[in-house]
Amino acid sequence: MTRAGYAGTLRNWTLPALAGAWAAAVAVVPGPAAKAALAAPAVLIPFACWTLTRPARWLAAFLAAALLLPPLPIAIGNSGPHPSALLAAWGMFCGLIWLADWRFTWSGVSAPLLVLTAVLMGSVGAAALHSGPEIAAGSLARVALFAIPVYVFLYTANGPSAGIDTFRAARWLYAAAAVSALFACVDFYYQFPAPAGYGPQFVWLDSGVYRRAQGLFYEASTLGNFCAFFLVMIAAGLSRPPSEAPLSRKAMAVGGALFLAALVLSYSRGSLINLLVALAVLAWLNRRRLRLLRRGPALAACLAVVTLLLWKIFPAFVEMYWLRLDASAQYLFSSTEGVLSGRVASWQILVDWIAAHPWQLLFGLGYKTLPYSNYLGTEVVADNMYLSLLVETGIGGLAALIWLNFAILRAAWQAAHAADARRSFFGSWILCFWSGQVVQMASGDLLTYWRVLPVYFWVLAVAIRA
Repeated sequence: MTRAGYAGTLRNWTLPALAGAWAAAVAVVPGPAAKAALAAPAVLIPFACWTLTRPARWLAAFLAAALLLPPLPIAIGNSGPHPSALLAAWGMFCGLIWLADWRFTWSGVSAPLLVLTAVLMGSVGAAALHSGPEIAAGSLARVALFAIPVYVFLYTANGPSAGIDTFRAARWLYAAAAVSALFACVDFYYQFPAPAGYGPQFVWLDSGVYRRAQGLFYEASTLGNFCAFFLVMIAAGLSRPPSEAPLSRKAMAVGGALFLAALVLSYSRGSLINLLVALAVLAWLNRRRLRLLRRGPALAACLAVVTLLLWKIFPAFVEMYWLRLDASAQYLFSSTEGVLSGRVASWQILVDWIAAHPWQLLFGLGYKTLPYSNYLGTEVVADNMYLSLLVETGIGGLAALIWLNFAILRAAWQAAHAADARRSFFGSWILCFWSGQVVQMASGDLLTYWRVLPVYFWVLAVAIRA
């Protein structure tokens, strides 16, 4: 064999030999963690190449992971890390690669989003001062999680994603969300082992104690809020001609049944109020077209069918949920503390502290420190976005949140009245839903729902950019 032939043969066999050695190493290395680490490049390298070919691919992968993957069973923090956080970090790298294609415009939403993020970041110093470095590290981690949906908004509104079919993207997003809602319903029925770091939220029935539906999320309230969002999407689609909606009527009917069932099984009242407020805003937007009234009988029939199915499958649970709603309306003013599940006591602690230490409202105590710090004498879960931001981030944080809410509603209103049908659809969707969010923030820390906030901010960005 000539030297050239020998060299060619060597080149032909080198790659298969290396692949074989790699496979053998994966097979013989002890422990599943080591095997996974060695085998990871076989998945990560093709994935990296796939995402780098088009600017929107990493974002699609990130949103799918946020909705469809559970947190990892690793003891980090109090809830376990989530794979989508790694995809968000990769997305920042992709954004740097495509930086030359960014077209940043200073929109009315970008400014309050960045200001609120800066205020949250600045409050980490107060967390270290008042609660120590460990709690401050947790505060910093939660600021980083909030920065993920902010980046998704900026990337979608200003980044290199022009030319994508927004309705097609919305259909894929809807399909992923429907699968997530379906899993939540199946999970409640079979009571699968809860994912890492789940919120211990239960319903006591005569037949036993059941964990509230939360699907692949950390808690039931996130699932309820997420389902309300897509139910508003369906309502916005039904209020328009079929050509101006991203989904067919059949797809909306099937998805609506799943999202409504998951919302009920989450046992969330705040998300239901969110949905009712959103539907009221949507009805007001369409007050002259009366399209919703024409759809009224069909919507009522779908609601009746879903309710009947839920009652047939989960009779005791549906009865308990109805009794809970009835008691909430009946005793809201006479037994407010019981109706609000102990929130009034938490709010009273915070109000008393504010009255005694008003000067500390200049800088706050540090973002998301109240549930983990004893600085107030006890750990406090505020369950009120406005009050918790006032105490944790000071007057600046509350002002930034109010500014952000106003800016989102204003931008969504303008998009909803745009001549472009697609922009009008996305604008109406986010306008109605965020109106409900503004109300629900009085009973929940909605800015901590970092796995669903990117979906909301993506719709907002599409409405602004479209």
